[in-house]
Amino acid sequence: MSTFLATPSDWPLVLTGRAGAIAADPTDLDKAVAAGAFDALRVVVRDLGATGTIATIAASGLCGRGGAGIQTGESWRATASHDTDQRYVVANAYDADPGVHVSAALLGADPWTVIEGLAIAAFATGATEAILALRADDMALVTMLEGAVLAAEEAGFLGDDVLGSGHRVTVTVRPVQGAYMLGEETVLLRALEGRRGQPEQQPPYPTERGLWEKPTVIDNVQTLAAVPWIIREGADRFAAIGGTTAEPRGSGPDLGTVLVQLRGPAGAGIAEVPLGTPLRALVDLAGGVGSRPLKALLVGGPTGGILPADLLDTPYAVEELREAGAQIGSGSVVIADDRACVVDLARLLTRFAADQACGKTIPCRIGLRRLAEIGDRIAEGRPRPTDPALIGDLAHDIVASALCDHERFAVLPLTSGMRYFRSEIDDHLLRSACPAGVCTPIAMAAGAATPGPR
Repeated sequence: MSTFLATPSDWPLVLTGRAGAIAADPTDLDKAVAAGAFDALRVVVRDLGATGTIATIAASGLCGRGGAGIQTGESWRATASHDTDQRYVVANAYDADPGVHVSAALLGADPWTVIEGLAIAAFATGATEAILALRADDMALVTMLEGAVLAAEEAGFLGDDVLGSGHRVTVTVRPVQGAYMLGEETVLLRALEGRRGQPEQQPPYPTERGLWEKPTVIDNVQTLAAVPWIIREGADRFAAIGGTTAEPRGSGPDLGTVLVQLRGPAGAGIAEVPLGTPLRALVDLAGGVGSRPLKALLVGGPTGGILPADLLDTPYAVEELREAGAQIGSGSVVIADDRACVVDLARLLTRFAADQACGKTIPCRIGLRRLAEIGDRIAEGRPRPTDPALIGDLAHDIVASALCDHERFAVLPLTSGMRYFRSEIDDHLLRSACPAGVCTPIAMAAGAATPGPR
């Protein structure tokens, strides 16, 4: 499990602020309650009510941390508005990126903030059933969470009569297993139903027709973990955190904090950072690259963008990263020095995306495979003159016909590589040389650097 990195004292800790106080035993409910756990649920039940709670979350500007950037208050309001006999709330804790563990780390450090957020979301939307979905291969975490839910029920924070309100909230811990696509919300819902994990056309959205065809709130665990803090500290205080200069203060999808998993030559770990923080500050948190020059940042995981060192002042924010050709995605930032080969990195990531595609649409199923093959040809010294143009055309067609975000973002490694590192790609295309000395069989061509670690 990755460790949490120390951050500057003026950075607020919305998601992990209580973790230090209960670090000795995060499963001890009494210690968590003494540190403020479930105080927000009491305020919701006794003072705000369902309507007031949704209004508070909407006023805070909290947006989903799962990638879409939808306003949480609006999705809760939409779910609550439907006349139905059942509603659901689903917490998506499935860390689909195999190299990222932010959801598991948050749950392991403070499970109560997510459970409390689930209970508040259920109370506010009129849902009686809540599901906490996470990876089945982390059975120690599954067992710990099942114990935490049971303890919360025995204390009256969950169950048939939440804090004497008469409202029932049942939380079920559901371990699920599958491919990378389970990170997409409609795929996860289908998996929870025991169906094949493939994305659904939207609209209708899950807020209207979600789990078992019922109105459903599906939120990332980071979204839910922010809810108790907002109720306790106030919507205005949350809206004052983060943001970018391109947006009016207190607006846009980049308010609050987010967990980022950092990995580089000098160190690794998870940090809670305000949205809008420059990428340069994230590199510094991870210890930089030591004595070697910084070459690139992979921002957003396997379907993220590869950005050059001269974009270090780009804010870690939804719109700014999209404009730069990257995304927040899984919350991963990988720091690479001059020993990395962009061509090799981009083709490996594209191959991963192609392998993980569910196959529902032809442009994704076949187009990503063709992109991966082009990347392989370039890296192996077998390029064709038309390959650069073909990458652009294929990427455009895949994105234009996309059914889900996997298709929209899976092209980013190659397209961002073409955009920012064209000279390195040309070395492979025109001179059959890999400047970083990584690609084979061309790595040892004349002028190639000493191969770096793979």
